[in-house]
Amino acid sequence: MPFRTRFRRDRGRWLRRVLVACLTSLAVVCGAVVVAYHLTEIPEPHPETVVQSTVFVDAGGAYLGRRGPVDRQEVPLFEVPRHVQDAVIAAENRSFRTDTGVSPRAVARAAWATVSGGAPQGGSTITQQYVKNALLSPERSLSRKAREALIAVKLDRTRAKDEILEGYLNTVYFGRGAAGVQAAARNYFDVTPGKLTVSQGAALAAIVNIPSYYEKAGSDPGVTARLRHRWEWVLDAMEAGGSISPAQRAAARFPAFRFYPPGGTEGQRQYLIDVAAQEAADRLGITQDQLARGGYTVHTTFDLALQDATAESVKARAGGAEGAEGRAGKGVRVHTAVVGIEPGDGAVRVLYGGADYARQPFNDAVSGSVEAGSVLDPFDGVRLGGPLRALHGSTAPTPLRLAAAYAAVAADGVYATPRTVTRITREGRTVHTARPETRRVLEEKGALAVSARARSGPDGRGVPSVPAADRAGADDGPGALLTAGAGGGIARRTVWTVGYDSRLTLAVALFADRPGAKKGTTVPARLPDDPSPTAYAEELTGAIWDFAGDT
Repeated sequence: MPFRTRFRRDRGRWLRRVLVACLTSLAVVCGAVVVAYHLTEIPEPHPETVVQSTVFVDAGGAYLGRRGPVDRQEVPLFEVPRHVQDAVIAAENRSFRTDTGVSPRAVARAAWATVSGGAPQGGSTITQQYVKNALLSPERSLSRKAREALIAVKLDRTRAKDEILEGYLNTVYFGRGAAGVQAAARNYFDVTPGKLTVSQGAALAAIVNIPSYYEKAGSDPGVTARLRHRWEWVLDAMEAGGSISPAQRAAARFPAFRFYPPGGTEGQRQYLIDVAAQEAADRLGITQDQLARGGYTVHTTFDLALQDATAESVKARAGGAEGAEGRAGKGVRVHTAVVGIEPGDGAVRVLYGGADYARQPFNDAVSGSVEAGSVLDPFDGVRLGGPLRALHGSTAPTPLRLAAAYAAVAADGVYATPRTVTRITREGRTVHTARPETRRVLEEKGALAVSARARSGPDGRGVPSVPAADRAGADDGPGALLTAGAGGGIARRTVWTVGYDSRLTLAVALFADRPGAKKGTTVPARLPDDPSPTAYAEELTGAIWDFAGDT
């Protein structure tokens, strides 16, 4: 029988067989998918994606720095403005609010690229990106992509969209070392997420596409121009989707970015963070490593503007003191330490512990033992209690300890334990609130006696005090200003200047050292005479005091 005739006769039977085979295969595939879906469990996030850093801010909320292996802090979604959420959705996955968690077309495209060896394909949904970044390994394989899709679907069916978006915004990488929107807002615009404008939110959303490239926005003209083009595209998408009004779109202006890469070591701030981190860990009863990885925000007592002004004042006068090391003798180093404390409260407002943390991590203000000389003479014969009791036998107090002692005098005999932490928060909740720890250590008559002696100067064994009325600009100066120290004439080894009133106690210590006989040790050295170390200490105290009065 001819083939054509047989084909016509058996065509129906062959078509039925092919159809049955296709349906069977489809049923097997669907069954396998259903079984795989039910067997798939949503894994816990990788440990490295949930590690957070701890951030330190000054008394006014200005950013000081952070501690931790990753620059990331979680923030609840309600603290991220809706326009920022909508900007990310417009840039990354416009159907996020309504899709099933996967994009079949993107999955097919990625699968084909994997099989054919082509370039990696993007286009995943926000849910898939979150699964890939936080829940799965970064390996490229067809099985991993299939598992990603199954987990994304299951995540979408078992979690609220807002929960998924919150996880995504807290883990997605924005460049500049910032993981999550909290760190990104700070690193690019120096604000918290809640203060991001429409323009800033659209810029961050645009950066997510190629963060390692766009992180140079603001410092690289080519990168900035390309990001601006994508920023315009994001805003257009937001307007088209109804996230912003035409008026908001017209009013949007390309934002200014913090410069990148950052400058020097910000060495001064590391001294502050060291002290505050130790205190915060002690108050929480945890290790400093646990603090650094815990995602806390440590609110400190420091006044960053006053701290920066102090550093600039020291630097401006460095040619006359710390810059005089060459004239002081071979190997001699001149040190300046400054402590400012609020009397009756103990809040440390300024803490200058050295010129640069990178060169000298040792904090002279907190840990440096400075020869007292005559600076403690005003306390002679006065009955002291509590922490001040040991002053009578002290020969080398730290600048912090001395400042706390004179702060008690300024507070009419009430001693306040120095503190650098006011509050510790985590994910928006306060976990610790610090309060002043005070006790009376001097009778009021004793405090008046110490203050009177401080005004009149040490009894011939140190530098005469300089009455506030004799100082330039003294109308706004401290109520008492004492300059004293150890040694005299060409043998001067230390100079102290202490100024105080009921608002602030400021202690400035100037001293020198040189290498000791044993390796790694130092011994006191003579301060250079040119220029006068006493003039330097008094001028520095006056400059810091004047700035404190203006803030």
